[in-house]
Amino acid sequence: MQQDILINWSPQETRVAVVEHGAVQELHVERTLERGLVGNVYLGKVSRVLPGMQSAFIDIGLERAAFLHVADVWHRQEGGEAPMFARKGEPPVPIEKQVFEGQSLMVQVIKDPIGTKGARLSTQISIAGRLLVFLPQDDHVGVSQKIPAAERDALRARLQALVGDKATGGGGGFILRTNGEDSSDAELAEDIAYLRKTWGRIKDASLRQPPASLLHQDLNLLQRVLRDLVGDETASIRIDSREQFALLQAFGREFTPAAVPKLQLYKGERPIFDLYGIDEEIARALGRRVDLKSGGYLIVDQTEALTTIDVNTGGYVGARNFDDTIFKTNLEAAQAIARQLRLRNLGGIIIADFIDMAREDHQHAVLSEFRKQLARDRVKTMTGGFSQLGLVEMTRKRTRESLAHMLCEPCVHCQGSGQIKTARSVCYDILREILREARQFNPREFRVVASAKVVELFLDEESQHLAGLSDFIGKPISLQAEGGLGQEQYDIVLL
Repeated sequence: MQQDILINWSPQETRVAVVEHGAVQELHVERTLERGLVGNVYLGKVSRVLPGMQSAFIDIGLERAAFLHVADVWHRQEGGEAPMFARKGEPPVPIEKQVFEGQSLMVQVIKDPIGTKGARLSTQISIAGRLLVFLPQDDHVGVSQKIPAAERDALRARLQALVGDKATGGGGGFILRTNGEDSSDAELAEDIAYLRKTWGRIKDASLRQPPASLLHQDLNLLQRVLRDLVGDETASIRIDSREQFALLQAFGREFTPAAVPKLQLYKGERPIFDLYGIDEEIARALGRRVDLKSGGYLIVDQTEALTTIDVNTGGYVGARNFDDTIFKTNLEAAQAIARQLRLRNLGGIIIADFIDMAREDHQHAVLSEFRKQLARDRVKTMTGGFSQLGLVEMTRKRTRESLAHMLCEPCVHCQGSGQIKTARSVCYDILREILREARQFNPREFRVVASAKVVELFLDEESQHLAGLSDFIGKPISLQAEGGLGQEQYDIVLL
């Protein structure tokens, strides 16, 4: 499927949109002051080991300590120097026997800090190049699963010959990326040399730098566009900054020559994101409701624990019978949900509540379409079947903040719950608080400072209750409206 990549660059923020047939499929945002950490290599210091959680907190110089789980720790196997994860079926060596407090440890970020959680780390280092991924602690040579199985053995043999072994000064683990399938031996050898040189710089820095130091930083978003997002289906890469266009060309000529002819400098008067209404698409991706072309709609609710997506028929009545209406709505929803997951970068546990279908063949068709659309995702997903309650459970790997968490923050009034107390409920809270205060203190007067809506209700419908309380406690109660207060906020001043 043909795609175009649009890049809107400014000194403070880079925004990238992947567009297919006029519809935005992916959005990537990177801010200069909030740049992601995934791929960065640090010399960390173990600050605390938690045997009960089989994990450790590692100081890598960030505001919050990073997190290392035992499953992400490599250890030395007996009779060999190569660090290895525990083999499948074998219990991992307890973390307290592998790391200790105060130990210096080379680690790589595999998941950005999300919410109140620190970054997740691994002691397995991997360095991505143009054609290959280098695993310096391993000796395995592999080929991307996306390359046809019939071609993998020949490609693996070619790569193994180029990599060599330790006896000849070679060695190290390499995985051939999808875009390296048609590369020549000379191009692969060049990438191998570049990756080994980068690893040499990292090792050298680890001997010179103090703990909690950054040893290697992954590419910025612009460079990752050429490395990770551009493929055979990419028709053009348009960027609206002349300076960044020149830098991308230079980077592309060195690392991704095939992408250079697709680079274009956008010189239009309209902002580049206006071409496909991408700013409007971003605004819609921050909302709960997603309208479908048929008249149905989705409701997307994102919480700390999981994301729920509810499918509704809405105003769609176009099919011959009700079963067909539901089936066609669910088919369209399957495509829309997969797109929304990419667009919003939703991760973790996701529950899709499709409209109940009576026919089993309809369920199979919807599930098949859903999995087909999810297969296009660059991020790893796992999907179950329909549960007894008619729900589809799935997971999508979470490596960075979702679009909503990156661009928004919880409401100061509702703290992210999406609802606040009614003005009448706040009035009754205030009446109870005044009664409580009157039993402990003996002021001349009580003054209520609250939002305009609460004060207005006290002066109108709740005036009788306010007057009754004033008579009961024997003290006057005055009201003061404060425009800066939220509906739930108030203060009771003793005069």
